[in-house]
Amino acid sequence: MSTVIPERNPSMSLDFNQQVIDEFRANRGRVGGFFEGARLILLTTTGARSGRPHTVPLAYLPDGDRILVIGSAAGADRHPAWYHNLLADPKATVEDGVFTYEAKATVLRGPERDAVFARAVEADAGWGEYQAKTSRVIPVVALEQVAGGPPNASSFGEALKALHDAFRRELALIRAEAAKSGPRIGAQLRVNCLTLCQGLEFHHRSEDTGMFPALADRYPELEPVMARLREEHATVARLLGELRAALDGDSVLAEVDRLVTELENHLAYEEEQLIPLLDG
Repeated sequence: MSTVIPERNPSMSLDFNQQVIDEFRANRGRVGGFFEGARLILLTTTGARSGRPHTVPLAYLPDGDRILVIGSAAGADRHPAWYHNLLADPKATVEDGVFTYEAKATVLRGPERDAVFARAVEADAGWGEYQAKTSRVIPVVALEQVAGGPPNASSFGEALKALHDAFRRELALIRAEAAKSGPRIGAQLRVNCLTLCQGLEFHHRSEDTGMFPALADRYPELEPVMARLREEHATVARLLGELRAALDGDSVLAEVDRLVTELENHLAYEEEQLIPLLDG
């Protein structure tokens, strides 16, 4: 099934868009139906003519410290409204299901745009089909975070669970992509894997230097738990390194499976041990 979704249908009703937006916000970025399993954000731009905020659900591509969105409009001959809004004002708000943050939009040009779009087409032929329908060059826009805040959660425990669930969803997507790709790893899948590795390493580093020491000071009896969690972080770090190495070979799916098993056990144990304390 193609993952090329949301904004691409220019006849999509505002009511339908709002339903997707409401479901996204109610379920921390998880949307069912036709869009189930897709990488999805909510992008809020400022209307170029109205000056009012305008929110749309968009599919995105991971790309390290930034994300990429594509203005295909289902192959229509006009760029989508959100793209025109970003040309007038590149400041935007991104909701990813866990965080809401301010972002700066940069329209990719020339060889960079072409390389990124080729990656997208390789990952999902639907993008190429849309380009074939129109004479305009479908734009690719990079969104880079410039300011943010804490997770959208009412407690520390809820925030931890939301972060963990986001990693679980991304791992499931990457596993499905790896299974579909066979022994040859596409360029976008490689970027997806590297972006996941980067995100997990940052998350664990933040826990090791922030949350874990704070909890250990407050609850000395947690030392056996903390020792296990630190050991599991080291194991995950080793598996991430092995996954990176496998990206140049033909064993990516096996490495992803190993990572999924280890990480799921780690996340479940961490939630079981720490969420009651964080919320207590």
